[in-house]
Amino acid sequence: MPPNADSSATTTIFEQKTESNYLDADDVDQTKSSANQNGVRLRGHQQIDNDVNIGHQPNQLMMVSKKLVEKAGTMEHAMMCMLHNAWNLRHFHHLPQWLQDNDYLLFGHRPPLASFTACFWSIFRLHTETMNIWTHGLGCITFVLLSIYLFVASAYATIPIIDKIMLGIFLCTAILCLAFSTCYHTLACHSHQVLVLVCKLDYCGISLLIAGSIVPCLYYAFYCSFYSQITYTIMTISLCAASVTVSFSAKFSEPQYRPLRATVFFSYAFFSFIPAVHWFLVHSDDETFYHSSFRTAIFCLAAMAILYIIGAVLYASRIPERFYPGKFDFYFHSHQLFHIFVILAAICHLRGITSMADFRLFVQQSTCQL
Repeated sequence: MPPNADSSATTTIFEQKTESNYLDADDVDQTKSSANQNGVRLRGHQQIDNDVNIGHQPNQLMMVSKKLVEKAGTMEHAMMCMLHNAWNLRHFHHLPQWLQDNDYLLFGHRPPLASFTACFWSIFRLHTETMNIWTHGLGCITFVLLSIYLFVASAYATIPIIDKIMLGIFLCTAILCLAFSTCYHTLACHSHQVLVLVCKLDYCGISLLIAGSIVPCLYYAFYCSFYSQITYTIMTISLCAASVTVSFSAKFSEPQYRPLRATVFFSYAFFSFIPAVHWFLVHSDDETFYHSSFRTAIFCLAAMAILYIIGAVLYASRIPERFYPGKFDFYFHSHQLFHIFVILAAICHLRGITSMADFRLFVQQSTCQL
């Protein structure tokens, strides 16, 4: 058979195959078999291209080239999807520098995924961030449901609008903080640029939660002391703004600044003790100070402070994984424990401010006796 006839037969076979969505292994085998029957020995796709060139058929060559480009795009997309869904866990030392955050967690890290879809689906796989994602993700959903219950189905559905705003400030900032944290731990492995952005959002959420926790307490504690209430509220908002500004600094998000981050937020949160001491000094002799609602509030707020302090210490010192590197890669490392303490502290705080609101609205009934 003449060479041109062989190449024409090969070109026709290849054209028929490129009309499908993609070339799979069976298609290649069938193409090889058909071509061999016509006396042509194929040596992969390169040989097919050479045979087409020999055929001196410009129109067919252009059509085949166009279809090859289309198929290459389709196959490249499919290959990228496969790579995104088939990633393997990495050892800490095999991560790029921008993903190396905790060197006591040795194995189980996600590689850079560079796909928001792949990052999202990674929440259903076990790795070092899985529990970080789910602790605050479920916590966020919990506070959304609590908000709906409080303002729709509980006695707080009929309280004055200003009191709804005060309770809403805490609930909204808690939801934002937990949502930003979940977003950070989900998308941190996308790319360095995305990591920096979501890290800033995470710290911004912490700053908002601290302010959102303090403001309602100031409102109910200094219910009849307008000057003190406004003064401390302005100071709190100013500190929050400063903390958010620092949080959006690129340097602040780097791993070596972990102790500084903990110190900044601890100092910011510690400010709340100043108005607390002021309140105790002024009102500790009042009879209503010993009312059960306020005793409950004081107990809950004290528990909240202790939980936050414990969580911050664990976070900054990386306990327990620093003592047993590689043993807490997936469960109960310091960041996960920090998340759990944050959730517990937020629940205690909600119970505390609702107890204060109960006293002001249902016991004292807005007659400023404190």
